[in-house]
Amino acid sequence: MKNLSLALNAVLVVAVAVLYYLHFKGDSNSSSGSSAAVTADGRAIVYVNADSLLNNYDFFKDTQKAFEQKGTQLDVELNQKGGAIQREIQIFQQRAGGMLAAEAQAKQLELQKKASDFENYRQKAANDLSVERADQTEKLYDNIFEYIKKYNNDNKYQYVLGYQKGGGILFADSKLDITQKMIEGLNKEYKATQPKTEEKKEEKK
Repeated sequence: MKNLSLALNAVLVVAVAVLYYLHFKGDSNSSSGSSAAVTADGRAIVYVNADSLLNNYDFFKDTQKAFEQKGTQLDVELNQKGGAIQREIQIFQQRAGGMLAAEAQAKQLELQKKASDFENYRQKAANDLSVERADQTEKLYDNIFEYIKKYNNDNKYQYVLGYQKGGGILFADSKLDITQKMIEGLNKEYKATQPKTEEKKEEKK
């Protein structure tokens, strides 16, 4: 979670540069009815609490839950496969003394191959899960970044800062906090992309 929050802060820093560009590209005389702070040279500033945003963004919560389930399922599968191979090895060790040399050697090679195949499978499964998580994390940041740009079309902020306890910003006035608005907007967009299961249940009734 801490790493994701730090990464989100980095994304928000990049967003600052984009928003700064978009502001001057558009109508520089447009005004906002927001409660943003204004610097001496007239630049509007607000901030987003990175931890709160992640903790309350439904897309993030759903993907975290899905990956926890996949991780648990993978652990169970690997334990079962690994346990089966370990039992075969133990049985072989018990019976090896009564086997012919050629038979014992063939069985040993078979078990070595099974162990090697299992290790390759384990590494691939873990890597696939890691790649999928990275893709979902990138999608998470893309969602936030794109929503910041759309949100700023109406507000014309020049700086949207990412705040996190222990981060680079030591103090942030709560009046400048737009986290809740960001959460509501992001969750609304995310909800619109999800299957309307509840409505379907009602129709069946």
